[in-house]
Amino acid sequence: MAAARVGLGFDSHPLVEGRTLILGGVRIEHDRGLHGHSDADVLAHALTDALLGAAGLGDIGQHFPSSDPAFKDADSMELLRHAMDMLEGRQLRLGNADATLYADAPRLGPYRDAMIQSLAMKLRVEPDKLNLKFKTLEGLPLGSAEGTAVIAAHVIVALEAEARCCV
Repeated sequence: MAAARVGLGFDSHPLVEGRTLILGGVRIEHDRGLHGHSDADVLAHALTDALLGAAGLGDIGQHFPSSDPAFKDADSMELLRHAMDMLEGRQLRLGNADATLYADAPRLGPYRDAMIQSLAMKLRVEPDKLNLKFKTLEGLPLGSAEGTAVIAAHVIVALEAEARCCV
């Protein structure tokens, strides 16, 4: 049996006015959204990075660069799906994922089940393969823009090689 492949992903974006807040493919009620080239879904981005890293396929910026106009306002869940397609092409599947979202506001707990369902559907896995936790930043700045509110995500994944049968 081959060893599991492990990947770690991280992403963060500042909250800004005039954008819709989307996390894990779910619209979150809030007065601000995340600034970014795509829809800036930090959870989908960190998960995509973790999957690509575990498979040895680089990172999200290599496959979906922010310099490419094709990805302007892109649906990050579709980018996630594309990354999963690449893994499946290498006979790899998601064993499990553990994610932590960091945000002082809004409260994300009420959206946990919807985010897990959304991600599980896009990844074609059972929801019990995904774990999602929420932490606050206690008002501490993340990065150099002191006082700028951000949302960040850390994700770790384990990939398994699909069983191959010999005839």
